[in-house]
Amino acid sequence: MNDQLNHMTSQVAKGLMTRREFVGRAAALGVTAAVANTMLADSAAADAHATPKRGGMIKIGSSGGESTNTQDPALTASEVPLNNLYAWGETLTDLDLEGGLKPRLAESWEASADAKEWTFKIRKGVPFSNGKDMTPDDVVKTLQRHSNEDSQSGALGIVKGIADMKVDGDYVVLALEEANADLPYLMQDYHLIIQPNGGMDDPTAAIGTGAYTLEIDEPGVRHAFKRREDYWDSENRGWADEIEQIVLNDATARTAALQSGQVHAINRVDPKVAALLGRAPNVDIRSSSGPGHYVFIAHKDTAPFDNNDVMLALKYAIDREEMVDKILRGYGSIGNDMPINASYPLFDASIPQREHSIEKAKEHYAKSGHDGSPIILRVADGAFPGAVDAASLFQQSAQAAGIPLEIKREPNDGYWSEVWNVQPFCASYWGGRPVQDQMYSTAYLSTADWNDTRWKRPEFDKLLKEAKAELDEAKRKELYSQMGRMLNEEGGLILPMFNDFINGVGDKLAGWQDDPYGEMMSNQAHIECWLKDA
Repeated sequence: MNDQLNHMTSQVAKGLMTRREFVGRAAALGVTAAVANTMLADSAAADAHATPKRGGMIKIGSSGGESTNTQDPALTASEVPLNNLYAWGETLTDLDLEGGLKPRLAESWEASADAKEWTFKIRKGVPFSNGKDMTPDDVVKTLQRHSNEDSQSGALGIVKGIADMKVDGDYVVLALEEANADLPYLMQDYHLIIQPNGGMDDPTAAIGTGAYTLEIDEPGVRHAFKRREDYWDSENRGWADEIEQIVLNDATARTAALQSGQVHAINRVDPKVAALLGRAPNVDIRSSSGPGHYVFIAHKDTAPFDNNDVMLALKYAIDREEMVDKILRGYGSIGNDMPINASYPLFDASIPQREHSIEKAKEHYAKSGHDGSPIILRVADGAFPGAVDAASLFQQSAQAAGIPLEIKREPNDGYWSEVWNVQPFCASYWGGRPVQDQMYSTAYLSTADWNDTRWKRPEFDKLLKEAKAELDEAKRKELYSQMGRMLNEEGGLILPMFNDFINGVGDKLAGWQDDPYGEMMSNQAHIECWLKDA
């Protein structure tokens, strides 16, 4: 029986069996659900916590890179530049695998009784890659740069609520306009990489406190890094001597690179090929579910999307079950036109799930009075795995409702700079955030630079402000529920599915841990994993 259980455990690791199937089959062998889950956890931990080896070059193949990419954390919007950031830089706090917080450049933090003032103790003796030690002043300057609207920072919505920032010895003190119990979570946002003088001198210099220095920077092609000998946390990360990130936006090329051993890991394995790829003797498929979601986003300040009946027609037309089945192949769950699911601790499961209804889609489209001109949806392969096929399914169901949805396929290169957050209707993705405040502050606050649906509702902003200050969880949950219902009914977000993060990992890479909060171990696999044969 042990041999059979071990085989089943390896099948789960390779993505050939779900955890639910494992528990069910283990039960048939007389193993309780609790014991089965412990076996899975122990199996994953055994690899993750093996003795790390130092040396060699880790190569990763990643989708989400363009020729227009920069090393400026404020402008980071896709996976390749995000992987780059974590190679050379770090934030004040970081997430653990359970969604809790762990210290990074901040040793500790504490709040006033009303959560309107937060004090962060900044770690001493941490050198930047330019040889200068990080100081609390660098932290304040970083936050100031991102709070400047001219920075176009993706963190603008997060830091705008900070009324005052000051240095007090080894501490940084942040006074908030309103109370916010989640502020330490916001400090782990990847845009807030701490830079010398806050990056005000040169935000693209790639100078930070991370384990590596940037050696080769060829946007849209490749990026190479070399390990720092003076890295402050070398006992816990930064195992490889070198890192190379190869930009592979084409899914077929990415898969081939992993199978051939050209790279040690890839992101965004296409669900259509995941099971087949997992059968390869040198490849594991590692998937995890969380707050990530694939979406179609419409600008609410642009016709025809400013007409809510047009939006409701599109929302009712989309077949969510079909997309989860045909696009995700079961690696995900249906969405409900709001960016929050059960992975959030204050999720309201009582919000009614929007159904697929051609009749209601027809009703709302007729009610809208739309002139029948083409509604153009822009999409690219790199928007998310299966995005083009998903758009095609959307078009078919929309046409069945008499909605003239037209698909325009865009090139991958330039998509995140020229289409997303620029064109009024396009495909996109979000990795989600650990808490609702961060998700809403980043993408739905009226003043947020990354408000990619142009959702600007004073009443929504008011609820968000109230939720930040509310320390009673039941009351806070109700406020978030109101916000979710508002987005569901009136927002420019069409969210058909929450996606699992599907990564391909070669058999020469060790230390992998399944992370529910982002691809490639929340974009830190290259700094936390190591080579078995180093």
